[in-house]
Parts: sequence; C-alpha cells; structure tokens
Amino acid sequence: MNIPFLIEKKRDGGSLDEPEIAGLISAYSRGEVPDYQMSAFAMAVFFRGMTDAETAALTAAMRCSGRVFRWPAGSPPKVDKHSTGGIGDKVSLVLAPLLACDGLWVPMVSGRGLGITGGTLDKLESIPGFNVRLDEAACLRQIENLGVFMAGQTDDFCPADKRLYALRDVTATVPSRPLIIASIMSKKLAESLDRLVLDVKFGTGAFMKSREEAEALAAGLTAASDGVRTSFLLSPMDEPLGRTVGNALEVREAAETLQGHGPHDLTALTLDLATAVSDSPREALAKHLSDGSAWKKFLALVGAQGGDKRAFESWDTFHPAPVVAPLPCPRDGVVATMDAGTIGAAAVQLGAGRRKTTAAINPAVGFSGIRKIGERVAKGEPLLWIHAASDADADTAARSVRFEIGI
Repeated sequence: MNIPFLIEKKRDGGSLDEPEIAGLISAYSRGEVPDYQMSAFAMAVFFRGMTDAETAALTAAMRCSGRVFRWPAGSPPKVDKHSTGGIGDKVSLVLAPLLACDGLWVPMVSGRGLGITGGTLDKLESIPGFNVRLDEAACLRQIENLGVFMAGQTDDFCPADKRLYALRDVTATVPSRPLIIASIMSKKLAESLDRLVLDVKFGTGAFMKSREEAEALAAGLTAASDGVRTSFLLSPMDEPLGRTVGNALEVREAAETLQGHGPHDLTALTLDLATAVSDSPREALAKHLSDGSAWKKFLALVGAQGGDKRAFESWDTFHPAPVVAPLPCPRDGVVATMDAGTIGAAAVQLGAGRRKTTAAINPAVGFSGIRKIGERVAKGEPLLWIHAASDADADTAARSVRFEIGI
C-alpha cells in the first residue's frame, strides 16, 4: 500500500474507498505505518473532512482492529454513555455505579484526557491502587459480580484507535468530526452494547463550539451506531460541570454526588443520561443516589479493581496540593460569563492534563469552589480556589482564567 499516495489523495480533497481505509488502519495497527505518516493523514482529514461512507469505513476498521466483547446469552441489557469532552465532566464516575444499581450491565471502556478536557481513567487513577487495565476475562468476571467495570483500552481492544487517540491529542487534530465519530463509535460498538447515550457538548469548553456543530456531530454519531439503540443529549459547556476541575478534586465531587449531595448541574445531567438508557423512572434512579446504594456500588467497584477504599476516609489526605490559593472577585456583582476553555487550559498548565503523550498527570492540581453563572459574589470573595504545585504555577493560573462580573 502506497501510504504517501493515500495522504496526498485525502490532502487534495479526494475520497478514500473502504479497502484503502481498512488497509491503512490495518497497517497502522501492525506498526507498519509510522506516527509521522498517520499524523499527516489526521491533519488531511482535519482540513478536508470525510464523507459518511469514509467515516463508517474508518469506524469499522478501528472496531475490527482488535477484540470485540462477547456477552453470555440472556444477560442484562448492556448500556454505556459517552461524553464528547467537557471541563469538570466527572459524570462517568457517578453514572456507571448508578446504572449498575439499576440491574443493568455497564461495560465502560474509557479514555484519558484529550486536549483541555479531562479523562475518566486519569481521574480513576488518582485513587491509590486503582487498576484500569483489565483483560477480557477479568471484565467478564467483574460485570457478572458487580454489573460494572471501568477500564481503559488494552493493547488488543481497538488498538488502532488507542494509538490514533494519543496522536490526535498532540497534533492539534482533536476537533475533527470524522475522527471523533470513528474514535467514539469504534470503542462503543466493540463493547457490544444494547443501548448507548451520547452527551454531546458545545461551548467554549468543548470541541464543538456551537450548538449547530454539536447537532451535526450527534447526527453523525447516531448514524454510525450500527443497530445499537442510541440517543443523545446536547449539553452546554460554557462553564465547568460542577464546581471542580482536576482529577482528585473531581473524584471528591463525584463521591459527594454518589452520596446524594453533589452540585445540582452534575446530579441533573447524570440523571438525564441515566434515564435515557434505563427503563426505571427518574425518581427511582435518584433514590440510588440519596439512599447511598450508588456510593456503596462505587466503593465495591474501587475494591474490585484494586483501589484503596481507605483513601476516602479523609479528604484532607487525598492528594492535597502544596499551594491552595483563592482567585478574589474584583468587585461586587454577579457572575455573568466565564470561559470554560481557559479554565480547562489553565488546569492542563497546572499539570492536570497532558501537553505531550508521555507527560505525567499531577492528580492534586486544578480548581475547586468554582462559582456558577448567575451567582452573586462580593468583592474579595473567591471566584474559585487554585490548587497548584507552586506559588508560581498558582499565579500563572490566576492570570489565565476569565470571569466577567456584571451588576
């Protein structure tokens, strides 16, 4: 296969056929296509796009690049959700155990942070000992026992997507609709789901900046569902979800939500998504949060995957940052707008995300106590708290985040 020819064809606006796409992805999975060529291909797709047929072929090729889950006959409905990425989005940590309490099976294969958005795996790994690398046998055992697992891609599960996912993060090709669709749906189809709900975000803190872009992405994702019952919600992302951004800080907020006293926006979105894939009424799902059963399921999940449940006994010892500093409000007023994108970028700068694939995550850093749009704040009160590794990092973050205070 002439890889430079395929890159050139897509660069010049041509369409690739199914054998060409399948051959490219197969060769990349085998290590026969170097990252620099796949980076060039991704950039060509970013600028030229793909037809629906090309996107479907790319999705199928990445799905078939590794193993696909097979479930026992007569097992409960298999359900999952996917978020297209937002700032402070810790919904998966709450939703997965909540749905397992409802008698559903939740085979959640998650990803790491991408661009300015956080990753579920990075949040889970802030829990000491939590193992996100489960083989197929371990996944089956755990889902039969608990109804849920939360794991990452292994080397044999959509391996082409795993490599390309990391490459997109460091080559400025994350916000490409065909690449997003193929990445998301290849993994979800490889989970062999019965039902899927998509949380498609738009705004300053999302890859899709407008509602129209989000609607187009949702339509593309749904079209690629290949028989899985798929629905979607459109979620604004002009402010972070909840009041925290950063891995350990978001785990703490998720824990509060699992115990029935999380922030309203996080709780509401979680229940909206749960209702989309469950046959139970919203009130019954909400009860799993208020009565502690979802929290118990989460603790069982942590224990089953090697996590130290004692980490939740004292939040003061759960990854405390060396520096915790307020960002004071400059005057009396109401939070009129904020830029979720700059907050996400500042969190990455603090060390909560990666600027290259080999970078380490600092689970302690980020933001907490984030004020919400419409809240009144007095002069000098914190708009948020900065959790940083040093005073210099905290000062840099304070200069980066943007709030507009109205009358």
